[in-house]
Amino acid sequence: MMNYVDVRQYLNSKPGAQEDFPFGPDALVMKVSGKMFALLFERAGVPQVNLKCDPHEAAMLRDIFPAVLPGYHMNKKHWNTVLLDGSVPEGELLRMIDASWRLVVAGLPKRARDAFALIDS
Repeated sequence: MMNYVDVRQYLNSKPGAQEDFPFGPDALVMKVSGKMFALLFERAGVPQVNLKCDPHEAAMLRDIFPAVLPGYHMNKKHWNTVLLDGSVPEGELLRMIDASWRLVVAGLPKRARDAFALIDS
């Protein structure tokens, strides 16, 4: 089961990942090239992570996993909140984090995308 610390470490392992706290000390924003790809926080004592997602996949994941919800304080079409309660398999959580990072990198200017393509291949 991945907890807050495990998820934070994995988020930081993504190429170009940078931590920021623009919303205060309780909301860790993970960025790549200045663009957010994850938001890690606790709510009601439960660690949670918001991740960018393809809209169709976002809806599918919500149907499959009770711990995957529409993004808390985010565009609910493009973001999911994942409760880190151990119910989502670790491999699936890592895949969701990787997908979020890739979606954000795909939206970067070509020069930045090309630099990350070399790292992520």
